[in-house]
Amino acid sequence: MIGRLHHLAIDCPEPLELAEFYSALLGKPITYQSDDWVVVADNDRTSGLAFQRALDHQRPQWPDPARPQQMHFDVMVDDLEAASRAVLALGARRLADTVYEDPAGHPFCLIPRPGWAPPVNP
Repeated sequence: MIGRLHHLAIDCPEPLELAEFYSALLGKPITYQSDDWVVVADNDRTSGLAFQRALDHQRPQWPDPARPQQMHFDVMVDDLEAASRAVLALGARRLADTVYEDPAGHPFCLIPRPGWAPPVNP
């Protein structure tokens, strides 16, 4: 195992508005909030859904491939450098500092394990 899912990050124009929708839908609280990032999870020490402001957001038009879904995985890792080498060896491609794409082009981020989370590889 290289990492553990931290959040599924969902692009949207209004993070709080969408987080409130999913909070009510799933019966889970909003556990973190800033202007551009809001998290819905069981509590502030667990992973969940993250809503990220995308200023140029275009609403998906499923199943229209010209307007696809806009989500990505955040994967928490113990060691960014080691995880980077491992995902590249699996066939990922680096797009930016901690942003990669899987072999089919879906983006994902490697993030350092937060202090509250247990080690990924104990």
